[in-house]
Amino acid sequence: MKLAAVTAAVVILAIARPAAADPRQLVELPGPMQQHMMANMREHLKALEDILGALAAGDVTSAGDIAESRIGMSSLDSHGAAHMAPFMPQPMQAMGTAMHRAASRLGIVAADAEVEHSYDAQRKVFAALQELTAACNACHASYRIR
Repeated sequence: MKLAAVTAAVVILAIARPAAADPRQLVELPGPMQQHMMANMREHLKALEDILGALAAGDVTSAGDIAESRIGMSSLDSHGAAHMAPFMPQPMQAMGTAMHRAASRLGIVAADAEVEHSYDAQRKVFAALQELTAACNACHASYRIR
């Protein structure tokens, strides 16, 4: 009974309290472009999940291939990057490019790790993965779309 009362109080406070203003810069996109960008970001998240799955299975070659083909610089055409970029502020474009480059670096580091088979090579793979996720987070912390 007490748990239900506490839960109800938390829900009421959450609903009654006005939402804090979102400090991120709003980037307004035409509806189809917004849907396209959101689909691309969901695909990037799925690719990250698949990269982590490959690494968990000990398959650094697949992790690197996924990073490059689905998020890296070679994936830009499949993501429609050229027609999306003009709608983004220049710093947002730069963050996106940094993210795609980080994914390509992860692909290269993973290929090297497959040859090197060392603890240091593994650490480099995880550092490259962290660089990629940091690039994603930097953009998401700075921008929102509508």
